[in-house]
Parts: sequence; C-alpha cells; structure tokens
Amino acid sequence: MSEYISSVANKLIKEIASLKQRKYRDRQGLFLAEGVRLVEECANAGWPVKMCIYTEDAARRERAQAVIERLSAADCRMVVVSEDIYNKISDTEQPQGIMVILKKRQFSIEQMLLSTDKLPLLVVLDGIQDPGNVGTIIRTADAAGSAGVIALKGSADIYAGKTVRATMGSLFHLPVMEGLSAVELLQNLKQANIKLLATCLQQSDVYYQANFNCPAAIILGNEGQGISPELINAADACLNIPLIGHAESLNVSVAAGVILYEAVRQRATL
Repeated sequence: MSEYISSVANKLIKEIASLKQRKYRDRQGLFLAEGVRLVEECANAGWPVKMCIYTEDAARRERAQAVIERLSAADCRMVVVSEDIYNKISDTEQPQGIMVILKKRQFSIEQMLLSTDKLPLLVVLDGIQDPGNVGTIIRTADAAGSAGVIALKGSADIYAGKTVRATMGSLFHLPVMEGLSAVELLQNLKQANIKLLATCLQQSDVYYQANFNCPAAIILGNEGQGISPELINAADACLNIPLIGHAESLNVSVAAGVILYEAVRQRATL
C-alpha cells in the first residue's frame, strides 16, 4: 500500500532531495535512479530497492504502472507525491514522475573475476571527471562483456544522477568498484595475474597490435591529463588509437569503445 506525502517540508522529502549531493549519498550508502527505463532495469536485475517515489500522473501510464505494481508486490516502500514535490526532488530536466532509492553496491576485483566464465576483461577509470563519460564507459563495458569497472579515487561519482542515467541501466548488471587507490589497484591486479594495458600517446603501440587474449585491465585516463605517470610506468603495455584527421584527441568514452571491441574481436577468433 502506498503512502501519500503532500508537504515539501516533510522530513522524508528532504532526505530524498539530499541524495542529489555526493556527501549524503556517501554518508547513507544510497543513491537515486530516475525514469521508467532505469526503474525497470533495476527491477529486472533484482537490485535491492529501498523505496519507490512516484506521482499519480505517472501511475496512470502503462509502463510506469507495471513496474509500480511489481515493486509494490515485492514489499518495496511506495510513496506517492504531488508534481510540485516530485519536481523538487528530481534531478532531470524532463521528469517522468518515477524514481527509486537504491543501496550502493561495492564489488571487489575478486568478485568481478568470479562473475565471468570468460577471459577476464576489466575497465579502470583514472581520474575521469565527466559523469556522462563515466556512465557511457560503464554501458560500453557492459555491452562488450567486461567483468567490471573500477573507478579510482578522483574519478567522477559512479552514483551521481547524470552517471546513473548515462549507464542506461548497465550499472545494475555490471559489477562496479570505486575509491581504490593506484597502489591498491596494482597490488590487486598483480595478485590476480591480470595485465594492465594503458591508453596513452607516448611510447605506445597501436591498439590493434596489443594482445588481448589474456586476463587484462584496460585503463583510461583523465580527459585533459591522461593516465597518471605512476600507472603508465607500471603498465604491461601502452596503447594508442591513431588519429588520421585533424582532431587532436578522441572522447574518452569513444576510445573505450574502440579498444574494448578490439578485445572482443581478438577473443572471438580463439
């Protein structure tokens, strides 16, 4: 059964609105996923849903109504709010009138490796700042069959609203890990016997000359600064994507797609 909240001053509404800020997401271990598609995806993936918030108008639409009924049957806390209140807590320009509050998940590299029966392929983000890029890389890594994505300290928040939306639901299907330091990453990869392949322009080979037929972690760097020297020096190989035209660089999420699908191509010939 749903409860109805009509006051903007309601304590719960304030708590939900606070999750738009990273410090409150980190403090509570919660985040928001907004829009019918994302709510459907988290329900399909069996992600633990703490609460569903929706408007009466949204509940009259077929897709939203179906997922609302699904979550309600799963004993999720259901909260109906007015359009004004929903707009206050929404983080999108065109709200669809439905969102869920979810618990964060933190996977270990060991769990990522156990989650796949294929040759492991990890994606590491080193200081990537744009939430859209981070979300798109998670989506691309999911599509390419990666075992997981690791966001090192200093990268954009995986659970920010823009990041979550950019994953298009892949966040709920692909193991992710955040907050690891460079030293911790290298220790973990060494223990698991995973090769580190770094994307960089200096002293590097063309990406399709690399051997992806091994357990590997592909590291992608900050949009402006690239990968930290510490990680480049520790890499087993450095790769570049040739730029034939006049563009001086590729968007990092595009670069991720090019390299990940080269790994897919090579492994498909085994």
